[in-house]
Amino acid sequence: MKKNIFLIHCFSTLVLLAACQQQKKEASISDNQISLFDGQSLNGWRTFRNLPNNSWEVVDGTLHCKPFSDTEENFRSDLITETQYRNFEFTFEFKLATQSNSGVMFRVSEDYELSYATGPEYQLIDDEGYPGTLAEENKTGGNYAMHIPENKILKPVGEWNEGKILVQENNVEHWLNGTRVVAYELNSPDWIARRDASKWKDFPAYGTIEKGHIALQDHGNEVWFRNIAIIVHE
Repeated sequence: MKKNIFLIHCFSTLVLLAACQQQKKEASISDNQISLFDGQSLNGWRTFRNLPNNSWEVVDGTLHCKPFSDTEENFRSDLITETQYRNFEFTFEFKLATQSNSGVMFRVSEDYELSYATGPEYQLIDDEGYPGTLAEENKTGGNYAMHIPENKILKPVGEWNEGKILVQENNVEHWLNGTRVVAYELNSPDWIARRDASKWKDFPAYGTIEKGHIALQDHGNEVWFRNIAIIVHE
């Protein structure tokens, strides 16, 4: 009987230690995570190249890109982080309006006229309702014009989805609603072949920047973001 009690005590101790280690791990991740959106202001963000902002606003705790209207001045701009990042885990929630198109780019440089001239893009789009025919690599979660998202579970337009971008040196992963849907290596032979077979062949700096801004794309369509955070790995 005493032996059984001793074994039960040892087992309980091991379970408790494992639980404590998991809690410490989760606490460490939480402690290292930095919120990039306070739900009330654009603090920490600005427009690409400081262009006029007629696109972005904070509404009901969300970061909202307003839809384009012919009655507005034709000044639109991507929104970028004030801080530049190299290696990181970027998490966000997004919601699209019907027929909308947007994206999240990383390692964006302002030395070039366009944000997408340098920054690879995690595509966000209405897969089902966007006008015209969409190539598979241009659907939500994909590496735009380069890699097709696989095994993805996408909630319908109008519902919130969870996105994540992991970047460690040249290794990149796209996650959607808890599932990895894309993985690639920047400037690998495969990357170069895909780049040279796509629109990016005309952008020599594409995917070459080692540290840059994270950008939320203004494509003239309505999109919402919330719970935007980052864990920096450098």
